[in-house]
Amino acid sequence: MINYIWFGMIALSVVCAAVNGRLPELSSALMEGAGSAVQLSITLLGSMCAWLGFLKIAERGGLTRLLAAGFSPIIDWLFPDYRGDEGLKGKICMNLSANLLGLGNAATPLGLSAMEAMAEKAGDGVPSRGMILFVVINTASLQLLPVNMAAMRASCGSAAPFGVLPEIWATSLGALVTAVAVCKLLEQRSGRLCTWNR
Repeated sequence: MINYIWFGMIALSVVCAAVNGRLPELSSALMEGAGSAVQLSITLLGSMCAWLGFLKIAERGGLTRLLAAGFSPIIDWLFPDYRGDEGLKGKICMNLSANLLGLGNAATPLGLSAMEAMAEKAGDGVPSRGMILFVVINTASLQLLPVNMAAMRASCGSAAPFGVLPEIWATSLGALVTAVAVCKLLEQRSGRLCTWNR
C-alpha cells in the first residue's frame, strides 16, 4: 500500500510540474534531493556503525546481563508473563537500551528478536499482551540520548546538535508514560471482562 502512495505522490508532482511549466525546477530539485539524501545517509551510517559496534561489545562483554539485572524490576512489572525467562528479558533490555540512546534503527533487529521469542512463547499466533505492550513502548520510546537526531542536526549545520535535549526528554517521557498507562488500564479492563464472561 505504501508503494502505491509514494508512486501517487511522485506522479502527482510530475503532473503538477508539467501543467505549471516547471519541469526544469522539478528535475533540479530531484537531483539536489538525491545528493542531500546520500550525504545524510553517509553521516547517519557513521553514527549507526559506532553505536551498533558499542552495543555488540556490550553484549559480548556481559553488559547485557548487567542491564537486564538493573532493568529487571521494571521489566518484571511491565512484562509479568516473562519473569522467569532471562534470555527474553535480556533481549527486551537491549532493545530498550538502544531506544534510550535514540538508535531506532539499531533497536529494530533487537526488537524483532525479542518479538520472535515472545511469539514462540505465545505459540497460538495471537499477539499476547506482552507483545502489544512491547510494540507500544517501542513506538513511544523514551530517548535520553537521541544520537540519530543529533547526527541529522549536525549534518544540517546545527551549532548545538544536542541543544533540544530537555524538550525531547519531556515529550518522549510524556508519550511513554501515557502509552504504558493506557495499555495497563486496558489490560486490567480486558482481564475483568474475561472474568465476567466466565
